[in-house]
Amino acid sequence: MSLEERIMTDLKEAMKAKDKAALRGIRAIKSEIIKFKTSGTGDVFDDGAEIKLLQKLVKSRQDSLDIYEKQNREDLAVVEREEIAIIQKYLPEQMSMETLKEKIGEIITQTGASGMKDMGKVMGMASKSFAGKADGKTISSVVKELLAGG
Repeated sequence: MSLEERIMTDLKEAMKAKDKAALRGIRAIKSEIIKFKTSGTGDVFDDGAEIKLLQKLVKSRQDSLDIYEKQNREDLAVVEREEIAIIQKYLPEQMSMETLKEKIGEIITQTGASGMKDMGKVMGMASKSFAGKADGKTISSVVKELLAGG
């Protein structure tokens, strides 16, 4: 079942259950899917595009959440947390930090990377390998740590 089909099914369920948090999150995803499909770029809405779209939604809400927490706006922060939780249900399961370090260590060995000058090479492979399973910021920090000899 494609993301779009899952969203439509879940939207109907959320409407029946009158789940306002789920409705907000699912409608946000649906809206982004429609924007993507009508953008006129001709890009195909495949698994990779789905993951990027969902990650973008989570990241924007995470940024808003950080701002709301700094400003002590718990009323707004709650809404963002609820939407993040709903959207993350559609993303693949995230890798644990231990697994991520292990896999990036393997990539470093494969590429023969020996220092920070090889970071781009390692990041390219790691980003492709872990798309949707780990956040780019997390991947970057682990690559830096391992290349720096940590």
